[in-house]
Amino acid sequence: MKRIHARVHGFVQGVGYRVFAQSEALRLGLCGYVRNCTDGTVEVVAEGEEGTLHRFVETLRRGPIGARVQRVDIEYAEATQEWDTFSIRR
Repeated sequence: MKRIHARVHGFVQGVGYRVFAQSEALRLGLCGYVRNCTDGTVEVVAEGEEGTLHRFVETLRRGPIGARVQRVDIEYAEATQEWDTFSIRR
């Protein structure tokens, strides 16, 4: 199990990005959270199998219709298994 900590840059707030990310994470069986940041980015922390996380990152790079993702910064780490679902944080 691995963990990603992603920061999504671009036009990603107010376009349903968090709901999109949560839906994709739950579909893939990942745990963690997504939240808007005050600097206009979206933070995503997810844990799961490495291959599944790679597929999730590709989804984050696309984003939902209406989003314009400029880049996604990713850091990988070992999973801590502190979550049992994937949630939207406010």
